[in-house]
Amino acid sequence: MSARPWVRPTARVVVLDPDGRVLLLGARLTDPAVPPGEVLFWYTPGGGVEDGESTRDAAVRELAEEVGLVVAPGALEGPVWVRRHVGPFAGVQIDSRETFFALRDVVHEVDASGRTELEVLGNEPHRWWSPAEIAAADVVFAPRELATVLPELLTGPWAGPPRIVD
Repeated sequence: MSARPWVRPTARVVVLDPDGRVLLLGARLTDPAVPPGEVLFWYTPGGGVEDGESTRDAAVRELAEEVGLVVAPGALEGPVWVRRHVGPFAGVQIDSRETFFALRDVVHEVDASGRTELEVLGNEPHRWWSPAEIAAADVVFAPRELATVLPELLTGPWAGPPRIVD
């Protein structure tokens, strides 16, 4: 593994339905050369920010690619959270600098047809999770403290600076 992590700006969206459930994807891939296994953790839709792209525009693009949800950049609330996560993927240390936005009152059937080749390879499941299900689940979430920070987000439009989450 390389000693110096690859810094990757990342945009994510906390997609909430009218009942306050959050849409999460199940990460199953550790390396494109290894077949996907069981779900390792559940995370919000999103991905890397491309050169010249704002985090908000990246979040909108990622929503369309990963779950088939097309929205205007102005529909996103926030940023609401920021997170830094360093970890390996395909033998490379990645220093992911994540910016989270919120999108409320979404009624949507996930359409994965726009996923990238790597996302298709991962064959990731999706699920709408209630806050109670997240709090009671014996699984890993990203952010890890999702059960703790989600209730605050559900109280209404985010008015403050982004919260640092783990």
